[in-house]
Amino acid sequence: MAAAPPQANPPQAVSNPWLVAAAVMLATFMEVLDTSIAAVALPYIAGNLSATNDEATWVLTSYLVANAVVLPASTWFSLRFGRKRFLIACIIIFTVSSFLCGAATSLGMILIARAIQGAGGGALQPLSQAILLESFPPQKRGMAMAAFALGVVVAPVLGPTLGGWLTDTYSWRWAFYINIPVGVFAVLMISRYVQDPSYVREAHPGKLDAIGLGLLAVWLGCLQVILDKGQEDDWFGATWIRWAAFILIVCLVMFLIREFRHKKPLVDLRVFRHRNFTLGCLLIGLFGAAIYALVTLLPLFYQELMGYTALAAGWAVSPRGVGAIIAMPIIGYLTAKIDNRWLIAFGFALFAIASLWFGELNLSIGQWTFLWAILISGFGSGCVFVPLSTTTMAFLRNEEIGNASGLYNLLRNIGGSIGISVVNTIVARHEQLHRNELAASLTPARIEVRGSIEGMQQYLVTQGASPAGALQQAHALIAQLLTSQARLWSYVDDFRYMALVCFGCIPIVFALKKSVGIKGRVGAGH
Repeated sequence: MAAAPPQANPPQAVSNPWLVAAAVMLATFMEVLDTSIAAVALPYIAGNLSATNDEATWVLTSYLVANAVVLPASTWFSLRFGRKRFLIACIIIFTVSSFLCGAATSLGMILIARAIQGAGGGALQPLSQAILLESFPPQKRGMAMAAFALGVVVAPVLGPTLGGWLTDTYSWRWAFYINIPVGVFAVLMISRYVQDPSYVREAHPGKLDAIGLGLLAVWLGCLQVILDKGQEDDWFGATWIRWAAFILIVCLVMFLIREFRHKKPLVDLRVFRHRNFTLGCLLIGLFGAAIYALVTLLPLFYQELMGYTALAAGWAVSPRGVGAIIAMPIIGYLTAKIDNRWLIAFGFALFAIASLWFGELNLSIGQWTFLWAILISGFGSGCVFVPLSTTTMAFLRNEEIGNASGLYNLLRNIGGSIGISVVNTIVARHEQLHRNELAASLTPARIEVRGSIEGMQQYLVTQGASPAGALQQAHALIAQLLTSQARLWSYVDDFRYMALVCFGCIPIVFALKKSVGIKGRVGAGH
């Protein structure tokens, strides 16, 4: 038996909701693109600003921390100042701070500018998602989320390619300057086409829960720093990480208690009483971990083990964006026609199959060896993102969507941060494991090993090396090959673990309540 989800207010009336979609998608695309585009430019930023590569990673961390703090707080600010005005203010802050990042002359200056940029960008995703969902009638929300997904799914794929091209052709500063014309155009579009619904205009959110915001900032900051520096400092083997973890747990518990007990909390956690929303947040967290892990691993593999430039590696993984773009209109249409759970499960299965395919990599692959696997992973991403977003929000009232969008996007970002940290740790730890395993088979007593060393030695002697020098070089080449193979197998492990995670998500998908378009509405089946 199907029944429509509760709707306190009708969707926001607009003359052309697709113009609203284009306006808010610009802001989302710009914000998500900047997250990945800066990663490619890090070595150049470090060199130009006389910083180490480790110090340069704070360019990413400072952005992510500020971004994560503002995400769940965006609802209060939008109700206090008006959603349209707040969105425009965030875009202006993001655009101006992008200019300051590009003009930075020291590491301290760019870190401050990136933190401001993260604060401005943090609200763009949940505000854009809430505006889209309210601008379209329920039966067309799948297509609306497909437009939104173009910004969230495609931008991280285009980021490394565009960032590599701008950095190699011009300067790393243009990785930030590129935001300026996009931001100006987004402000003009939103000023013209976006309007606040009545419940936003008439809202009385009360005072800001400053204590809740402070607790949120501390535990999210501790989490991001631990994830960013954990592998580098041997995780809980480091005293400071244990203290950071303790502070994180204490502040998280205090934050949860305050938000549940406060009359007007910064974040309304009661939205988790909806089963679809709770399970949807769990799934988007796992999906965020998988997709950000893939975005991190593939370019890293091409650059580290295959010797590709940043631009060549970006081109190698760019077909994933094509796969996502192909999926968006198809999935956007199907979300209102069939049970979304089957679409989500199909997307997770595709992503898992692509991950298993990536697990077959070796040091002899070409730039386009995994073309189809990359396309499939992009298509699978689209199959997950659009129907999962609509299913997660299907049973919420319009007044709940803004708050829910902030939490939903926060958990996706946290999942992405955890995923990146986990796969990088596995690469480092499993490389040592596989190196020990492979080294055990490289004993000189084995005929094959001795024959390989002698063959290398003879070849090097013919190239002019002395017998002793040739033997030393042969041993060095064997050691280099051993290291490459060990690191290769650590990447294989990562991809196979990703496949297991995606396959494990499929049973969770069918614990969601059925959501499908019925008679022009988003229906719910029990």
